[in-house]
Amino acid sequence: MNIDRKAKLYATAAHGALGQRRKYTDELYIVHPAAVAKMVAETPGATTKMIAAAWLHDVVEDTEISIVDIHKEFGEDVAKIVDGMTDISKPNDGNRAARKEIDRQYLSKQSAATQTIKLADLIHNSISIVNYDPKFAKVFMFEKQSLLKVLTKGDQKLYEQAFLIISNYYRKHGLRGVLKK
Repeated sequence: MNIDRKAKLYATAAHGALGQRRKYTDELYIVHPAAVAKMVAETPGATTKMIAAAWLHDVVEDTEISIVDIHKEFGEDVAKIVDGMTDISKPNDGNRAARKEIDRQYLSKQSAATQTIKLADLIHNSISIVNYDPKFAKVFMFEKQSLLKVLTKGDQKLYEQAFLIISNYYRKHGLRGVLKK
């Protein structure tokens, strides 16, 4: 079995074992990693390891699976990408803004592969949050605008798409502080 197919099954089982559902739509959670993996697969130069990591990108944060488990099952390259996508801040690191800054700085140091997956994740989550939670969207989009500033190594097409989502949101809502390219 190829690594990306194995990752799909693994992520489906890990999220499914907890009965995880998407917050706003109540769909099975795996629809999110599937959307992220599809976007990544469509980027030029995507590797099967990148696609596998896209399937697994939320497993360590959201399930009982550890990065050691990912390393054992999928090898160092996939584990390194997943680890790079996993938030490192802890609740005792301060308020939400402080924690997001810690995670942003960590992501700024990650590989192009990791940043490409994070861009796909940002795009999919942004669409859901803007559509289903307008109150939280304002906070979320500000955070993602800040995050986008450090995701410069990722796929340029995904970067442009994320930039447009954020810019359009700011314009539509008459908010200041739209990103400059």
